[in-house]
Amino acid sequence: MRSMEELVREEVALPSAPGEDEHPALALANSAVALPGGHTADLLGTPAQAEQWLTRRDLAPEGTGLAEVCTTQLRSLREQVRSLLASRVAGQPALPAAIAAINDAMTRVPTAPLLLWDQKTGPYRATPHPTTAIVEHALAVIAADAADLLTSPDAARLTACASPPCNRFLLKHGRRQWCSTRCGDRARAARAYARRTATE
Repeated sequence: MRSMEELVREEVALPSAPGEDEHPALALANSAVALPGGHTADLLGTPAQAEQWLTRRDLAPEGTGLAEVCTTQLRSLREQVRSLLASRVAGQPALPAAIAAINDAMTRVPTAPLLLWDQKTGPYRATPHPTTAIVEHALAVIAADAADLLTSPDAARLTACASPPCNRFLLKHGRRQWCSTRCGDRARAARAYARRTATE
């Protein structure tokens, strides 16, 4: 029997779900992976993991030094994006709080460095807190992508993986309803088992 650690490693090693490479918002939504037995693997579980996730998507440079408060912001946006995607897939109205969170993330980033004043050297322009600015920029990019995804023709292809307990979203191609070959195999095995037990 495999340990929980092995299951977590296997799930985290899943290939990107269809659409994740084009849509960072979809990748963010899928960064908390449901595991068999009611467990989850959080790819943003620690500041180091969140920084690695952002770096792999060119949303932050290596060595950014993400703090827990920044990681919490990223996880919070993930929940709002997941809520919006789930609403779209279910054909239900979106929660106003989720829409507000996306709009807030898109508009929070200053468009230019701010004017600051140093007592010795005088005026200069800079971002007041570089790490915070990096994270806010990443959040703005992801939020804008979520808005683009939900208002584009791709929204009609958005679906949830049809292999419980998987909780990932994907853009379907043809009849494919699974985020990965592994989930497809698991769903086919479950159907075969159900057919066998129904005839016994």
